[in-house]
Amino acid sequence: MTNFTNQKQLEMMAVVKDKPEKGFSIVRKTISTDLNLGEVLIKVSSVSFCGTDSHIYNYDDWAKNRLKLPLTVGHELMGEIIKIAPDVLRVKVGDIVSAESHIICNTCEFCLRGEGHICENTKIIGVDIDGCFAEYVKLPAQNCFVNDKNNKHLLHLSVQEPLGNAVHTVCAFPVEEKTVVIVGCGPIGLMGVDVAKACKAKTVIAVEVNEYRRNLAKELGADFVINPMTDDTYKKVMELTNNKGADVVCEFSGNKSAIQTAFKYIKHGGGMSMLGLPNEQISLNIADDVVFKGIHIYGVVGRRIYDTWDKMKELIDNDLLHLDKIVTHQFPLSKINEAAEVMNNKNCGKIILIPGE
Repeated sequence: MTNFTNQKQLEMMAVVKDKPEKGFSIVRKTISTDLNLGEVLIKVSSVSFCGTDSHIYNYDDWAKNRLKLPLTVGHELMGEIIKIAPDVLRVKVGDIVSAESHIICNTCEFCLRGEGHICENTKIIGVDIDGCFAEYVKLPAQNCFVNDKNNKHLLHLSVQEPLGNAVHTVCAFPVEEKTVVIVGCGPIGLMGVDVAKACKAKTVIAVEVNEYRRNLAKELGADFVINPMTDDTYKKVMELTNNKGADVVCEFSGNKSAIQTAFKYIKHGGGMSMLGLPNEQISLNIADDVVFKGIHIYGVVGRRIYDTWDKMKELIDNDLLHLDKIVTHQFPLSKINEAAEVMNNKNCGKIILIPGE
């Protein structure tokens, strides 16, 4: 391994959002190897493309209002630690790590009570600070999660950050021997199908408009797949559940109509975990669909730190997931704009990119 102790800076290729318009720039830049206390330097092996990165690529209203340009983007990675600050004990040089993308303060009331996933001072890698779509990145050691070096799909482990969203969403309520509906089979929803099957759900019903992703959901083990453009989702779910409704609904779509319908077919006493972000206000019949049904609603923010990561590790180390099927495309990082257009077209699962290619 190269000794980075005496190198003051490294030159690297990075993906930068530097113009208030659609697209990313590929630039050469340097990164200092000096570390603050608690930091590590990572040589990035693989990264994966997220819906948030699509917002940034397209420079939509969210991106315009949130970002300060220029910014190195990206928050999903896997790589090798090549340098640590003197006080770092949690990880060591040579560890293969993925990263929790939410940098938390550890001092607010939520962090102090073990709910760092809702830290009021959260900063997000690749959104609020420079991210990992580069050959090297510096991160807090507390954000690093050590992987098994012998994993047969090592490059795919950059998808653990979004996988954690799926695990958090699916496992918000008990799903073993339950009927689970996955609403929206984008990359995280597809992971939700996989996680629900791995967690021994009795029946998994996937709801998705895109044919490519419906087929992927079937391949991942969904027992039934509903196309809401041609099927009456409410009638179909009720038919499949003997008119009882679904025990657990995992909402990944953010679609107004899909959410309103889900509240109709959820079973009395059921659980609704919600990750998808609607772009409009939604009206619900609170009396009939929430109160009188006695349902539980859980809003999913990121991953529980580190409970969700421990659950992911258990699933991955026991070979219960199918990341090789969920990852449908691989590009060199230099082809990031091409990858972004594939993501825009939606005929994909998860996309990973390899720096240095």
